[in-house]
Amino acid sequence: MNTIFLQADAGQWNSILMLVLMFAVIYFFMIRPQVKKQKVEKKFQGGINKGDKVVTTSGIHGKIADINETTCVIETGAGRIKFERSAISQELTAASYAAPAEKK
Repeated sequence: MNTIFLQADAGQWNSILMLVLMFAVIYFFMIRPQVKKQKVEKKFQGGINKGDKVVTTSGIHGKIADINETTCVIETGAGRIKFERSAISQELTAASYAAPAEKK
């Protein structure tokens, strides 16, 4: 009778250990990378300035003409459009437009 109780007790600890391990895996593979990505994105959006060439999440290319705390005005070929700062997905620099080196 004693061995049955000991086996049941060990099974409970194994179950608890498996749950803790499962939550740790979820945290390190899903939650932590997402939080890091959000921090990088927030830092990027805080660092954009007037005159930067950018692309919005909808794919519109343009140059920032005016910028406020939450919004910015982007000058495109068709005119000026007002966007939320969070709608800017990437900054285009001179390096991204540089012509590729010709092969000899």
